[in-house]
Amino acid sequence: MYLVFDTETTGLPKNWRAPISDTENWPRCVQLAWQVHDDMGKLVESKSYIVKPDDYDIPFESEKIHGISTLLAEKEGIELNVILNEFNDSISKSKFIIGHNVNFDLNVIGCEFYRNNIPSNIELTDVLDTCTELTAQLCKLPGGRGGKFKLPTLTELHEFLFASTFQEAHNASADVEATARCFLELIRIKNFKREQLQAKDDYFEKFSQNNPEKIAKAGIKHVNLKKKSEELKNKQEKIIDESEIKKSEEQKSIDLNNVEFTHLHNHTQFSMLQSTTKIKELIDKTYECKMRAVALTDLGNMMGAFRFVDAVKKKNRQTKENPDISEEERFLIKPIVGCVLNVCEDHSNKNYRDNGYQIVFLAKNKNGYNNLSKLSSIAYTKGFYYVPRVDKKLVLDFKEDLIVLSGNLYGEVSNKILNTGKREAEESLVWWKNNFKDDFYLEINRHGQDDEDTVNNVLIEFSKKHNIKLVATNNTFYLENSSADAHDILLCVKDGEKLSTPKGRGRGFRYGLPNNEYYFKTQDQMKEIFADLPSSIKNTNEIVSKIEAFDLTNEVLLPKFEIPKEFIDPNDIEDNGKRGENNYLRHLTYIGAKKRYENIDKDLKERIDFELETIKNTGYPGYFLIVEDFIRKAREMNVSVGPGRGSAAGSVVAYCLWITNIDPIKYDLLFERFLNPDRISMPDIDIDFDDVGRNKVINYVIDKYGENQVAQIITYGTMAAKSSIRDTARVLDLPLGDADRIAKLVPNMTKLSSIFETNHKELRNKFRADDLDKINQLLSISQSDNLESETIKQARLLEGSLRNTGIHACGVIITPDDIKNFVPIATARDSDLFVTQFDNAVVEQAGLLKMDFLGLKTLTLIKDTVKIVKAKYGVELDPDNFPINDKKTFELFQRGETVGIFQYESPGMQKHLKDLKPTVFDDLIAMNALYRPGPMEYIPSFIKRKHGDEKIMYDLPEMEEFLKDTYGITVYQEQVMLLSQKIGDFSKGEADILRKAMGKKQKDVLDKMKPKFLENSEKKGFKTEKVEKIWKDWEAFASYAFNKSHSTCYAWIAYQTAYLKANYPAEYMASVLSNNMNDIKNVTFFMGECKRMKLEVLGPDLNESYYKFSVNKDNAIRFGMGAIKGVGASAVKAIVSERKLNGPYSSIFDISQRVDLRAANKKAFDSLAAAGAFDSFNIKRSQYFHDNGDGITFIEKILRHGNKFQENKNSSQVSLFAGTNDMQISNPEIPKADPWPTIEKLTKEKEVVGIYISGHPLDDFKVEMESFCNGDVSVFKSPKEFVNKEINVAGVITEVEHRVSRQGKGWAFFVLEDYVDSYNFRIFGEEYLRFKHFLTLNNFLHIKTKIVEGWLNKETGARGEPRIQYNDFKLLQDVVKTFAKKISIQLKLHDIKNDKINSIKSLLSQHDGTNNLSFHIYDDDEKILVEMDSEKQKVSITPKLLSELEVKNIFYKLN
Repeated sequence: MYLVFDTETTGLPKNWRAPISDTENWPRCVQLAWQVHDDMGKLVESKSYIVKPDDYDIPFESEKIHGISTLLAEKEGIELNVILNEFNDSISKSKFIIGHNVNFDLNVIGCEFYRNNIPSNIELTDVLDTCTELTAQLCKLPGGRGGKFKLPTLTELHEFLFASTFQEAHNASADVEATARCFLELIRIKNFKREQLQAKDDYFEKFSQNNPEKIAKAGIKHVNLKKKSEELKNKQEKIIDESEIKKSEEQKSIDLNNVEFTHLHNHTQFSMLQSTTKIKELIDKTYECKMRAVALTDLGNMMGAFRFVDAVKKKNRQTKENPDISEEERFLIKPIVGCVLNVCEDHSNKNYRDNGYQIVFLAKNKNGYNNLSKLSSIAYTKGFYYVPRVDKKLVLDFKEDLIVLSGNLYGEVSNKILNTGKREAEESLVWWKNNFKDDFYLEINRHGQDDEDTVNNVLIEFSKKHNIKLVATNNTFYLENSSADAHDILLCVKDGEKLSTPKGRGRGFRYGLPNNEYYFKTQDQMKEIFADLPSSIKNTNEIVSKIEAFDLTNEVLLPKFEIPKEFIDPNDIEDNGKRGENNYLRHLTYIGAKKRYENIDKDLKERIDFELETIKNTGYPGYFLIVEDFIRKAREMNVSVGPGRGSAAGSVVAYCLWITNIDPIKYDLLFERFLNPDRISMPDIDIDFDDVGRNKVINYVIDKYGENQVAQIITYGTMAAKSSIRDTARVLDLPLGDADRIAKLVPNMTKLSSIFETNHKELRNKFRADDLDKINQLLSISQSDNLESETIKQARLLEGSLRNTGIHACGVIITPDDIKNFVPIATARDSDLFVTQFDNAVVEQAGLLKMDFLGLKTLTLIKDTVKIVKAKYGVELDPDNFPINDKKTFELFQRGETVGIFQYESPGMQKHLKDLKPTVFDDLIAMNALYRPGPMEYIPSFIKRKHGDEKIMYDLPEMEEFLKDTYGITVYQEQVMLLSQKIGDFSKGEADILRKAMGKKQKDVLDKMKPKFLENSEKKGFKTEKVEKIWKDWEAFASYAFNKSHSTCYAWIAYQTAYLKANYPAEYMASVLSNNMNDIKNVTFFMGECKRMKLEVLGPDLNESYYKFSVNKDNAIRFGMGAIKGVGASAVKAIVSERKLNGPYSSIFDISQRVDLRAANKKAFDSLAAAGAFDSFNIKRSQYFHDNGDGITFIEKILRHGNKFQENKNSSQVSLFAGTNDMQISNPEIPKADPWPTIEKLTKEKEVVGIYISGHPLDDFKVEMESFCNGDVSVFKSPKEFVNKEINVAGVITEVEHRVSRQGKGWAFFVLEDYVDSYNFRIFGEEYLRFKHFLTLNNFLHIKTKIVEGWLNKETGARGEPRIQYNDFKLLQDVVKTFAKKISIQLKLHDIKNDKINSIKSLLSQHDGTNNLSFHIYDDDEKILVEMDSEKQKVSITPKLLSELEVKNIFYKLN
């Protein structure tokens, strides 16, 4: 007998893996239906029962599915134990239990047996399922996991088997009939195996005889339960609806005209990709709606909290200061900081997915904010599983000063009303009420949804029963109703969906809000919606009145720094002072000063004391001690530390503490530029470490202060203009090509808002002509009425939306105590440290100490060079003490040979250096400061003045002291500061304020300072008109003037790199190549520089190469094995360490016998062989990959041989017979194989290294490329510059694919690579048909093209991107004989000797032909050129002739 059954339930379990004894987890059975069939499929029994609820009700969502209401179940239901006993009897008669996705039903009914303490027969019976991989293969429905077919639903299986649907899906009796029919049909078509059915051999045959046709319906009539439930509801007599009377009474008692409404549930962009609302716009909208408060309640995080409070503060400040607002109209906004937290059962349980319920928390005050912050932090750091989560135990731990709203439909109470029933919802409500008392409110939403209406009726009932106040919210995700579509697109971007996908649950559907009502409604709109519940509007004011406004800006708190006992001052304990830290800082500074300066004169002492006094007054001695400590530790750990960066280099104290390495006295660097004595502000020391050692320093800081006190800083990734267009286009299903074309119309680094909100005249001034052309096309498209214009419209709304989070490249936070006490934190994928939820722009304002630990590749480069020099020459270089006047170094700068030199390597900088010919370090500092937009225009004048070609002039003779080093030109901000003190008698603090005001163009500050400057200068006897001119010049230039401290530090690093390049060129370039190993384009570029420097770069070699690039005994650079793909660090380590221990390898067999073959595996050997690392063993590369027909390559044989050798060696070491001849294993025979052709050898080389090392495939065609090409393939990457120009290029095809379009026409894409670059070409239509036979992999081609204007779009009038017109293809081998018409032999007059003439004559006579011949004779002394055409002699221009001319060193030119 076969028993087929199905259940309908109150919902779904939370944990699908829970045992049936977990009665809280498994839903209740609402309907149980079953059929019993004999083994030939005949119906024996059919039962269907509705279950009478025992202390539970049927939730709304479940009723929607199966139609059984609590009312119907109570009226017509049967006691569950009666049903279970009858079901048990039917099971006992059956051999199998069958269902569709039967495990769920078995668990539900199994749990019911357990609840009722009835022994079940289920465990004694075998189970079969109609939802398996076999039925998936049968139906072949796409969309399964891992590319498989998806498991069919019952409806899908029924439709497949019987080509018809069944109507009553989710009525258990109908589902059972459909399941039984499908099961029996699956037997009939032999989808089940005989073994599964435990049947005899002839079972299928007999079954088919009994059921020759498709299995028919059983003919059972099913009751329409939905209809029945509705009829029952309608029959309920409603004589007087008391609630309506009460509602009308409530409406009369509260006059909403005098009641204000506040939005308490608002999401912003910080609810990642779930809201389009920007914080500033939220505040502006609140003000526009005349609301006196507004709440921020983002999903799961508090990332926007600081910005939110700050934006409200700014808005309130503007309101207060606006004279146009009358006192009656003036009002301020109160910021309410909140958060929607996911409250689950157990935040630490990650065995199954439990996203919890979304509960709204609002902070009453700063203490409440701190508690909410901690909850949010723990949700990320300990509770994150799919989403950040907390549980009720945590909520109780941090509940103080928090207000709770029950939340929207995803809140616990509302969700349980819909999904598990009123009783459970009420239990949850009681928990929140008991624990939060009057600070718990029932949140009521009215977005015009049926499910909300159902929930609201119950919430109103609960509100009255439990005396809990209702509060009206609108759960806003966007500000205006018109933004609903953009928000929907944003949700699609988040989930990677298309807008056309229908909204709903399950596969084939997407998440989306049900309607367009989730916007920021006005007070009047909200009052109208909740007119029948005026108290819910009034209660928003009650909540607002409980909130105290607070500020999140704090003074920076430093972690406690442990100082030696002898410096501790007992008074510090009483008043929290810093006397001890100041004493210790003074002590360390003067110890350092003695080492740095030897003799501390009066001026130096004055400067040190002034700085120490300023540090003391500002209260930051601990900061300097913390920085000094980890920098000292970094040096002890052999981590390279930069000389300093930014304004910190102006501090003598920092120099004496070895925080910086540039003498500020020597270079006139100012401390006030760093720490203003008149204004207390946090110092900011950015420290460069070598990028390899940086993590060691961070780990030291973590160990010293504790990992709960150290965090990295979060960054927010936003949707830029181009990505917002591309994302919107994908969601709207705009073709990829069109999306790409529109995105390319947006100039780089330009916002859509700056284009669409700027008038045309301003656009003309703002953008270049070519960019303006693109912008006009974009504007034209946006004005049309099609999918492209809709894409732009919606992309404008989405631009700037936060889409993800990352980690600040170098910022590290250190706190005095557990970081959760100061700022909300989160976790990040790319970091083991915590990350702050506040980003870099606000962490310091929030009171956190931020340190920038920067990883500088150049420091690693210097360190590596020093290592190579020491290993090669035994010389210990000290970069900090390189001579500052090294002749070779300045000659290198003067020649402009600064490729690979930090900050000085751009072509523009090289040109200026050649003109400047720097002779002193100050020239380099100045060039570093001048070479940037703005001051760049002063460079020509600077150069002329240095060389005496332009007179050096000063507005006042007193200015010479500070402008002499820069030839009278104001280059640095420090010069402005010093001159303002000297001329205008400004204090040091005022001078710094002036610098800041000029740099930031703060006109109001400048206007206040100018009168004082003029007045003081007049007192000092300076002429007003002169001083006026100086002030005007400063205003114009100071915004460009650069920080000399920063410039000096980076000029020093540049000098160190240049010193190494000038004095140790091979070692330096090896380090440069090593530090760019991961960027093959850079490696190619720097190898070109090595070639220019006449430095040989050799391929990898097993006996010379290390992991990185190195320099051999012949001063050639040897390729690093770490740059070869497939050769990991462990393989290189094994090879190099064995080589160091026991000497070079003598053969390929020697290496296999000596190296650890677990580290250096087959993949490593393959890659090393292909790259040429084994070439020195005199075995051709092709031989390593040859097999003699046995399917085993020579490399595999070598490795097997090596493994066997090592096994024997190891066993002989422990054997009694060690020393016998057992270890004599013969080497495998080296196979004979032809060498690879050059192109194959180079291709394989490039596969594993990324570049050609031992040559280039085009080396044989240099003549053709030099004579018959006028460009390289990089031209096609910027085609607009070459429109209507003919471009002839040549190269090798490295990739090609022939395709057929939808219209059936052939086309191809191919990659052509030359010496410079590679480019992806596409060729269509007639051109493809003409030239397709040339498009073969590894073909060497010469292509004649013309770049023509793009196609004209008739709708928009816009032109597309320029096109490539293909005029001719030739194989490079045929180019000379096709295009060469004439050869000109070029000779110098003094070279013309009889022997040379006879040699040329003899050679040309061997190449008779039809091409013209001429001679060009040069006289270098007289500067004369004579051209002579040969009338009799004609030649045949062939590659052979040209190579013979080159061998004889005879120059020629082809025409």
